[in-house]
Amino acid sequence: MGRINEYVNGKVSDNREKIEYHVGKILELIGEDAGREGLLETPARVTRMYEEIFGGYSVDPREALGVTFDESHEELVIVKDIVYYSQCEHHMAPFFGKVHIGYIPSGRIAGLSKLARLVEAVSRRLQVQERITAQIADIMTEVLHPHGVMVVVEGEHLCMCARGVKKYGSKTLTLATRGTFREDAAARAEFLALIKE
Repeated sequence: MGRINEYVNGKVSDNREKIEYHVGKILELIGEDAGREGLLETPARVTRMYEEIFGGYSVDPREALGVTFDESHEELVIVKDIVYYSQCEHHMAPFFGKVHIGYIPSGRIAGLSKLARLVEAVSRRLQVQERITAQIADIMTEVLHPHGVMVVVEGEHLCMCARGVKKYGSKTLTLATRGTFREDAAARAEFLALIKE
């Protein structure tokens, strides 16, 4: 599997001409002159952007964790401040923020960079923040079988900031707990305290 920035949506690549055509039509339908100089390359640019920002469709997120390792460590592991960018499935507007992942291994660990891969694989598609949060927790649970997983996702949504209620700077927090973290308030509190540091 390639590096994170090599995830490319092959379906977009295969349908490049059709997508460029339709982007051009959308430009016309919103009142633009698709033939003016500044917009001549816009359909091609948008298509190349779609290859990248929707690259998550080209990978099974479970495979993003790669090879896992036997390890007797059974204390809290945290990777925090993983930056993500995604697209709201309701408006196709960007949302972005940070993901914080904590888990307590039960004999299997993943390379730390693989957690960032997992975030990319899940977020680079049409999404909602709640689903991103749950999918990361569920995949970690399914692949690593840890004692517990906790995921916190912070997001700033352009569909809320730039349109509709126009509340710039507002952030959405979502949380998913599995295993120990669901049952143990002290474990949750420890994780939350550590990601705030």
